[in-house]
Amino acid sequence: MRAASLAGLGIIAIALAACATPQHNYVPERSAFSRPPIGETVTARVGDVLLAQGEVTRTQGIDVPAGTQIGGYTLQGGFYPQTGQDETHTYHGFAFGSSAPGGLIAGAFMDPPVSIQAGSEAGQLCIVTAFNIRACRERAFERTERVLERDNSFQQTLIYNGRVGDRINIGYREFSGNMARPAFSNAVEYDLSASTLIGYQGAQLEIVEATNTSITYRVLRNFNTATP
Repeated sequence: MRAASLAGLGIIAIALAACATPQHNYVPERSAFSRPPIGETVTARVGDVLLAQGEVTRTQGIDVPAGTQIGGYTLQGGFYPQTGQDETHTYHGFAFGSSAPGGLIAGAFMDPPVSIQAGSEAGQLCIVTAFNIRACRERAFERTERVLERDNSFQQTLIYNGRVGDRINIGYREFSGNMARPAFSNAVEYDLSASTLIGYQGAQLEIVEATNTSITYRVLRNFNTATP
């Protein structure tokens, strides 16, 4: 009887060791960027957009060889973004049922997968199921970072409208989802004989040269990089 009880405890211990609770506490690093970059000198024509804003997202993850098998699951390979971490593991998302890079396919009768678990030491990968049970194998992977740049859906920009004498005309426009917002449009004249620095709502440009057809300028501050 005692031997049976000890055996039962051993089975329970093994089952618990195979359990895992995926974490979802990871937040990718995000930062604003300016187009053109701050400090860069560029030339634009009349009617061109002078400024645009965007966001850079840096996401940690793992890169896995194509066709990696873990029990009845197949990783299609490529980048798997991190979604969380605990003291000893990181957890990663996937595209379920996809044969494209970043995908994961489950074999027949396999439990639904919810996360990929990677050990702190390279070599062990696990599939965590909807029942918090792990299927683990010694498999190769590499920790890496994916950098994604995208333009903001909401844009504030300046548009060059030309020069008359010492004065240049700069239009201000706002766009949301590539649609102009007429109520938030304006045009301002700047006297270059007074100053070659022009600004609007925090954005600032240094005018290097301006003609009736083009303008050369240096970006000092963009709308999304201006100090409040």
